[in-house]
Amino acid sequence: MSGGQPAGGPRIEFRGVHAAYGRIEVLHGVDLDVPGGGIFALLGPNGGGKSTLLKVANGRLAPTRGQVVIEGVATEASTPQHLARAGVVAVPEGRGVFPNLSVRENLRMWTYRGALDLAQVEERAFEQFPRLKERRKQLAGSLSGGEQQMLAVSRALAGDTKVLLLDEMSMGLAPIVVDELYAVVVAMAAAGVTVLLVEQFVSTALELAHRAAIMLHGRIAHEGTPQEMADAALGAYL
Repeated sequence: MSGGQPAGGPRIEFRGVHAAYGRIEVLHGVDLDVPGGGIFALLGPNGGGKSTLLKVANGRLAPTRGQVVIEGVATEASTPQHLARAGVVAVPEGRGVFPNLSVRENLRMWTYRGALDLAQVEERAFEQFPRLKERRKQLAGSLSGGEQQMLAVSRALAGDTKVLLLDEMSMGLAPIVVDELYAVVVAMAAAGVTVLLVEQFVSTALELAHRAAIMLHGRIAHEGTPQEMADAALGAYL
């Protein structure tokens, strides 16, 4: 599987970003430029700040200093809801579905962005993930981990997604399911969506990515091509 060539899309810029949980600072001045319309992989050991950077990017955590700029627009004044309506979609670690709602009810929730009605959202989701159609009346919490992740990713199919933030999408899933999920992500990037992903499996991430960076101790330690980052990862933390 290959990410192909970037199609062009919104660029994400992190400018001197600091972020903290209470008095504990986790990000220590992150500077990073994510090119538009491709797949950018964020690598590094657990606790390096990768998931925190995604939270800052989608408005769930406000930076204490610095800013995030998406296609020239600073995001610090935007709520997660405003960013979602602007086309920023996050799939957090742990799936991010409503477990006590059915698959169909979850898909109905994706329509709040207003771009598509339920029938259109279902059509897109079921075309990419036929298993969801078979499970449409089933509670999301009773789905397998892979099916829950399919449902979570279907949120990005429910409208005019411009930026997709993925946090450990492959965690706990069988390789065949991971391939199915990432095939959809690659297709979205080829259509111009900018994808920033955190991925535990370095080889998987670098096979997909156009560019990559390694985060260590809340800072960007290395940034470059997938091959450069494969070599750097071996020396930095693998």
